Amino acid sequence: MEACKVVKERLRPFKEANPKGTWEQWVRKAYFSRVSLSATGFYKTPDIGYNWETGEGNMFNYFTYGVACCEVEIDTLTRDHEVRRIDIVMDLGESLNPAIDIGQIEGAFMQGYGLFVLEELVYSPTGTNYTRGPGTYKLPGFGDIPGEFNVSLLKGVSNPRAVFSSKAVGEPPLFLGSSVLYAIKDAIKAARRENGYEPTKFRLDSPATAARIRMACQDNITSKFKDPEPGSFKPWNVYV
Repeated sequence: MEACKVVKERLRPFKEANPKGTWEQWVRKAYFSRVSLSATGFYKTPDIGYNWETGEGNMFNYFTYGVACCEVEIDTLTRDHEVRRIDIVMDLGESLNPAIDIGQIEGAFMQGYGLFVLEELVYSPTGTNYTRGPGTYKLPGFGDIPGEFNVSLLKGVSNPRAVFSSKAVGEPPLFLGSSVLYAIKDAIKAARRENGYEPTKFRLDSPATAARIRMACQDNITSKFKDPEPGSFKPWNVYV
C-alpha cells in the first residue's frame, strides 16, 4: 500500500495538469518525463507470534479456505485415469481481481494434482535419483487439465485483517489437488467391489501413479503377484 501511495503521489502533477485525461495518458506523460513508476514498500503483519512452549499466540493473521469436488474415471486394465470434472469454491474475502485470483486457483490446483497423482521420486538403494528430468519425471500437461474446470469465489465474505478485505491465494489451492487422489481411491473401491474383493482394505500411496492404481484394482491378474518376504531380495529402486 505504501508503494502505491508513492507512485500515486508522483502521478498527481500530471493528473492535475490534465484532469480529464485517462490513466494511460497520465502514466505515458510521467514515463516520458522520466518520472519513476516503480516503488517499494514493506509490510509487517501485526499481532502475530507463537509461543511453542505454552502453545499460545497467533501463528497467522488469517486463514484461506477452499473446497473441491472431483470426478475421475480410471481404466482398471491400462491403469490410465482421466479427471472428468472439478468444482472448486474458494474463500478469498473480497477479491481485488477475480480474474487473476481464479487463474491462481487453476494453476495451484494443477500443481497439487501433479504432486498427489503424477510426480514420483524414485531412488536407487544407494541414493541415486532415477527421476532426473522430463523423461522419467512426469509433470502435468495440457492433456491432464480436467475436461470441465469450474472455479468460483465465495461471495458475501470479508477479511478486515488484510488489504481491502482480500485474502492471499498463492499456495492454498494446491492442497485441493488431493481431491483427485481421493476420487481415484473411491474409483478403485468400486472396481474392487465389482471384482469381488474387499473394497476398503488396500494401500494407495501418493502419488497415485498408474502402477499403483493398477495393483490396487485387485483382480485375477494382480492376485498372481504375491508380495515377497522382506529381506529375501535386493530392491532395484526405492520410493520416497
